[in-house]
Amino acid sequence: MLSKGIRGAITVEENTSESICKATVELIERLSEKNNIEPKNISHAIFTLTDDLNAEFPAKFVRQNCGWDKTAMMCFHELNVPNSLPKCLRILVVINCDDDFEPEFVYLKGAEKLRAKI
Repeated sequence: MLSKGIRGAITVEENTSESICKATVELIERLSEKNNIEPKNISHAIFTLTDDLNAEFPAKFVRQNCGWDKTAMMCFHELNVPNSLPKCLRILVVINCDDDFEPEFVYLKGAEKLRAKI
């Protein structure tokens, strides 16, 4: 068994606890659905938020609403690059999986432009 990372991002409407909760849960639900994530297979998760999002920790909502209460999670601020996407929440979920697992990344709302087709 090995570990692989699953990336995702979503833009958040406002810098409020409610908006961060809604966006976080939506992103986790979509990532879990696309990748058949079971909490017992998660090694850890890292959240980053742009500087304009600081009303709440996303990990709090994942523990409360998504059943990841035994998962190691950390929240950080994203590097403040000029002209980068505002109000963006990103996640890296590291799961223990078989070698043939191919992660499907999820980019929602305004974050879709982070992975625009070339």
